[in-house]
Amino acid sequence: MISVKEAKNIILNSTQNFGIEEIPFIKSVGRVLKEDILADRDFPPFNRVSMDGIAIDFQEFSSRLRSNRPLNFKIEGIQPAGSKQITLKNTENCIEVMTGAVLPNNTNTVIRYEDVTIKNGIATINIDKIKDVQNVHQKGKDEKIGDLLIKKNTKISAAEIGVLATVGKSFVKVAKQPKVMIVSTGDELVGVDEIPLEHQIRRSNVFTLVSLLEKLNIPSETAHITDDKPILKQKIEAYLQEYDVLLFSGAVSKGKFDFLPQVFEELGVEKLFHKIAQRPGKPFWFGSTASLSISEQDVYQNEKGNKNNKKTIVFGFPGNPISTFVNCLAYFYSWYYKSVGVEVEEETAILAEDFVFKPSLTYFLQVKLSYKFGHLVAIPITGNGSGDLASLVNADAFIQLPNDKNEFKSGEVFPVIRYR
Repeated sequence: MISVKEAKNIILNSTQNFGIEEIPFIKSVGRVLKEDILADRDFPPFNRVSMDGIAIDFQEFSSRLRSNRPLNFKIEGIQPAGSKQITLKNTENCIEVMTGAVLPNNTNTVIRYEDVTIKNGIATINIDKIKDVQNVHQKGKDEKIGDLLIKKNTKISAAEIGVLATVGKSFVKVAKQPKVMIVSTGDELVGVDEIPLEHQIRRSNVFTLVSLLEKLNIPSETAHITDDKPILKQKIEAYLQEYDVLLFSGAVSKGKFDFLPQVFEELGVEKLFHKIAQRPGKPFWFGSTASLSISEQDVYQNEKGNKNNKKTIVFGFPGNPISTFVNCLAYFYSWYYKSVGVEVEEETAILAEDFVFKPSLTYFLQVKLSYKFGHLVAIPITGNGSGDLASLVNADAFIQLPNDKNEFKSGEVFPVIRYR
């Protein structure tokens, strides 16, 4: 049995590069960007009007103000948004402008309609406190052509989509997603739409894992295999040839029908560890294979197109629902983020209540999160062990309590893993 830290290090040393693909930008939300995005022109690309009103020459306005001349400006024309730039022919006049329009030539300041009276083609300015270039979003003020807008390895959100559209990136390079199979095992499990007998339960862990992967924008397939060792071996052998990652729920502990560790060994999957000094989720099995005998069409191709033997990573999570849940969050998520090049900062929270946990194990305690005086606070949630699936609904996260003590005081700060 190894520590949480040792397990994390082993997993993070088993990451792999799945390559790069180019996809429509509008389909890229949640994906990991694999190219720097640069400004293709200045932002904004022209002096942009930011308020509806009139555009004037500020020097003319200042001159009139100093000499007490009337602030009346004849309207020469209108500059709508989306039309070519027009020119103010006489600086004693003005041009009506709309928000988003190009600022007309020979003007540099915009007075909003609320501060102007217009009558018979004459605009009279009703205020005397005006600043040069007010209500003008100046060309290149936000970004200059060639400036870095989005860094490579950024996880794309709606904010990035707008920038991609602005610079004309209709297709964008992103990290390829691993091909994942999620497998549940056990004769006691029946389908979601079935009525279970007294000794049966419905499958749930597999769908929890599907949902957790969907949060990473990773598509997955699912399968269920009964507790029959020859069938397990036959199915898993095929999965190892086809998928980059296998996620299992159940059959990795000490039960008489927990065949997975034996099957993995017989199929040449290298065990990197089995059991972590933690609760819940202690019987976690992790391994990989990098040299399976596979056909030409199943050959794995890396980013450069070189043909390599396929490497399949195997996560064998314990079958209890909370064990599966926390291990996916704590280990699979970390493995995935490193594989695609995303750096994730550790988040911490303040423990809101004293808590005692005597076993010498790292404890992932379910907590409800809230903010108090600007600090993230974790309130322990009482459950009934790792099989209490419904308790997940009442919590937001797991707070990671170290194994070097058994009394944890209110006000202490520990790492937290959110799922909301």
